[in-house]
Amino acid sequence: MKWRSRVTELLEIKYPIIQGGLAYLAYADLAAAVSNAGGLGQITAMSLPDANKLREEIRRLKTMTSKPFGVNYAIGQHGRAYEHMVEVAIEEKVPVISVTGGNPKGVMDMVQGHNIKKLVLVAARRQAEKAEELGADAVMVVGQEGGGHLGRGDVGTLVLTPQVVDHVSIPVIASGGIVDGRGMMAALALGAEGIEMGTRFIATKECIDAHESYKQAILDADENSTVVIKRSIGTPARALKNAWTDEILRIEKLDKGYESLKDYISGKANQRYIHDGEEGKGFGWAGQGAARINAIPTVDEMIQAMIKDGEAIKRKWSITTRG
Repeated sequence: MKWRSRVTELLEIKYPIIQGGLAYLAYADLAAAVSNAGGLGQITAMSLPDANKLREEIRRLKTMTSKPFGVNYAIGQHGRAYEHMVEVAIEEKVPVISVTGGNPKGVMDMVQGHNIKKLVLVAARRQAEKAEELGADAVMVVGQEGGGHLGRGDVGTLVLTPQVVDHVSIPVIASGGIVDGRGMMAALALGAEGIEMGTRFIATKECIDAHESYKQAILDADENSTVVIKRSIGTPARALKNAWTDEILRIEKLDKGYESLKDYISGKANQRYIHDGEEGKGFGWAGQGAARINAIPTVDEMIQAMIKDGEAIKRKWSITTRG
């Protein structure tokens, strides 16, 4: 079966599946595996220490795949200048960039006139409309089920996706709670023309920077195993529930602001868990879809399983319609 949509045509990919930015995890090995499997792999730019490291990672990725790939810019949460990192993408002729976590205008202005496809992650209808006005080629819509940073509202993917589809003319990519072929087909039924997944790609063999205990925690998760932290400072984000996130929530109830939280929500605390497996000294992002993940396949095996399930659903729909 053909899996053609405006998203596959825009990004020149076989399947409408995009790998999320995944702070501290999305590097060349994972991105190449996703692109080679027919999706769009991405490197996380702002987790790298400087522009030279980003350039090295992009060039390493180019030796591993001839397929399109993207570079993700999480411009809101790191508190760092990003302009020099975007310049690298321009100079290296990166085919796709995605912008998450902040106002995309600065990045969009920089890449204007270059042959770079522009994706923007949004968590509200108005954000999607604004992204289209700024020149986004497509928007990725994340509902509250998603892992990592979310919107300030509590709208789920099931409601938010068609709401955005009905208010923009550019393609919509659904994100949040999608981990398998059923989730993909549900998103397409809602009017999305592609999906983005984060948590599912962590639990793969090619996500080599994720500690095995982090991956195992995702496998062990049920629908109640994640929690939203950082609401009190206006940047809500979903993580696996553990003693560390319990302490974060306890501190948030005291309402003492960012200073009281900064050591608990830092990138270092995140890396202690996801890289070093020190669960008692940090946290790991994950979406509610972790409840549906029960194996650690290769990226290609995972994507092929999704496509197989999706095609079975297509056939079932066709039979039901004819009946």
